[in-house]
Amino acid sequence: MTMVGLFWIAEGDVYVGAKPSGAAPGVRLTSDGVLALGDGQAGIHLWEDVRALTVDDVPVKSLKRQVGVVTEVALDMVMNLALTLGPGRLGEAPPLMTIDLETDDGEYELKAYVAAAVGYTPAEAELSRALLSRLTEGAATMATTLAAMSEWGRTWEGGTPRTAQREELLREWVG
Repeated sequence: MTMVGLFWIAEGDVYVGAKPSGAAPGVRLTSDGVLALGDGQAGIHLWEDVRALTVDDVPVKSLKRQVGVVTEVALDMVMNLALTLGPGRLGEAPPLMTIDLETDDGEYELKAYVAAAVGYTPAEAELSRALLSRLTEGAATMATTLAAMSEWGRTWEGGTPRTAQREELLREWVG
């Protein structure tokens, strides 16, 4: 499993945001369409019906955000050790992103958890948005782009690539 931009790629499966577990919300991009996962948003929206796919509420990485996350984690660890009242923020779910999906039969607001602990670089966020837009350009474009992402996920060994490599991959997939 690895993160490239707003996408989580696990053994060829491509998700927007983190790969969901159990009843958690998530969005998987398949060759058939946009698959909404989790309680309250299950279902598939076929690519032939998808007109637009955008993402809101994307946390962008900044020094302030990085310092804030590290400070919160450190403070929670100290409090948990001192008070032994159980986990605080460490046990909370990550923030949610909103995936706006426009289809022939309506507009849908899907949710997915953020995969990046301190947010995404501005370039990754913008390239990811461009890539989502590209997926709605037509069947041939979607199939080629999604196949390239899936193939990369199946062959990649190791953890998440460094920022420069992630941005390079996104540029390649955007075309």
